This record gives sequence, C-alpha cells and structure tokens, in this order.
Amino acid sequence: MIYSPIMRRLIGILLIAISAASFGTLAIFGRFAYEDGMDIYTVLFLRFGLSASFMTVILILRKEHFPRGSILAQLVGMGALGYVGQSFSYLTAIKYASAGLVALLLYLYPIFVAILSVIFLHEKPTRVKTIALAIAFIGTLLTVGPAGGQWTGILLAIAAALIYSIYIIVGTNVIKHVSAVQSSTVIFASAGVVYGILTFINGAHFPAGSSGWLTMLGIIVVSTIIPVVTFLAGLERVGPTNAAMLSTLEPVVTVLLAAWLFGEKLLPIVLLGGGLILAAVILLTRAELSKDTENQIALKTSEH
Repeated sequence: MIYSPIMRRLIGILLIAISAASFGTLAIFGRFAYEDGMDIYTVLFLRFGLSASFMTVILILRKEHFPRGSILAQLVGMGALGYVGQSFSYLTAIKYASAGLVALLLYLYPIFVAILSVIFLHEKPTRVKTIALAIAFIGTLLTVGPAGGQWTGILLAIAAALIYSIYIIVGTNVIKHVSAVQSSTVIFASAGVVYGILTFINGAHFPAGSSGWLTMLGIIVVSTIIPVVTFLAGLERVGPTNAAMLSTLEPVVTVLLAAWLFGEKLLPIVLLGGGLILAAVILLTRAELSKDTENQIALKTSEH
C-alpha cells in the first residue's frame, strides 16, 4: 500500500507514540516482577528469550528470511551490545544515584541523537527541533524530579543514554534493509543469549506463581514486542531525531501509571513537566506535518 508523505509521517508519529506508551509500562511490570521474587537477570532473560521465540514464529508465518551478512552483524550488535549495554549501565547506575537522577540523565538521549544525526547522518538542525528538544528536556527534568548521586552513577547513566543513542543511529540504517519483524527477532535473540549466560552464572530466579508469569507476559508483549516493533517501524518513517523526541512521552506514561496503580502522588511540578513534554511533542508533530504539506504542494506545483 502506498501512502502520501503526510500519511506516512502521521503513521510514523503514531507508531512512536504507541512505542513510548508501551515502554512506559516496563517500570510498572518490573516492580511487580521483583515483588514476586525475580531478579534482574532472570527477568531480562525471560523478556528477550521468549520475545525472540514469539517473533521467530511470526517471522516464519510471514515467510520472511533471517537477515544475513553485515545487516545480521549490525542487528546482533544492536541486541548484544546496545540493549544489553544500555540496560546494564542503567540498572547499575541506580545503585550509585537516585532513580530520578538516573532517569533524567537517560533522557539526554534525544539530545545525543540530534547531535549524532547531524554528524553522521548529515541532518540539518532546525529551530523548531532545537526548541522542542529544549522544552522536552526541561519537562523531563520536572517530571522525574532529580536528586543527588555519586559520579559513578552519573557517568553510568550518561553512558546508558549514549549507548541508546548509538543504537538508534545504527538502527536508522539497518531498518532500510530489513522489516521490523526481522530486526526485532535478531535483536531480541541476541540480548536473550547474553542475559541467558548471565542468568546461568548468577542463578535463575523464575516466577514463583501464576501472577509472576502473568507479569512476565505483560513485560514480553506490552513492554517489549509492541514497543520495539512499533519503534523500529516508526523510526523508518520519521527519522532518528524525531523518534527520540517523540519517545519522551514514556516518562509521562510511567508517572501516570505509578500514580494510578501504586497511589504515588502527582505533584504540580510533575504535571507541569508532563505538560511541557506533551507540548514539545505537539510542536514537533505539527512542524513535521506542515513540512510534508509544503513538500507536497511544491511537488504538485512543479508538475503543472
């Protein structure tokens, strides 16, 4: 099916928004998983291992082949290095700094992506993107509510943001050659193998009961398969900087779910921060749709 540039961009924006909202549930499901007695290595092993199995079935049903050559190598790197490196850095950083500060520093990645896109993908920075990034960063700061921490935690959190930024930049090229299902299958499998080894070394702590397995099902489907597939599909349509920018909806979803499920109080400053993030997303979305409209008008004009 062929879409107009505007519709293609709009679908991309919707896909990234779905991805961000789904990723925002991970912290919630993770909290339930830890309460059930699972540890981080087992959770991530089950998350990526079972997700890879599910995606392999989908790949076979769609009669798509596994990626080969350099594309396969890049996808393996995205999973075994990108996903594993980012999650390891993030989770280790929490031991040395507050969760709020670590989450804030992780959301430096849209800025890193914008910078890397200019350097490696030759994207031209626009005033709207710069303003939207600044607004989103301020909104994230207010939403998360940072506190102090040791330099070890700060540097690891920044490393997590940088690794995720490189993951997005690499993914921008890779997804031009494979489908979202193909790429997701390899990425999940690669991360699953690494965390499987770590689980074996540290000892497995599987779910204790049916509620634990239901929690894992939520992590696999809602927090992994849906967000990764929609992110990769949306990334192809809107580009890395816009995808990173739109993904800042994630902490808003997490904060709202935490307030609803765990009774965590929503302070006015948090609501203000969430509003700024939404404003930044709307600003960027309108700018992107306006650009596509202008391009279509220019194209039609040149045809006459």
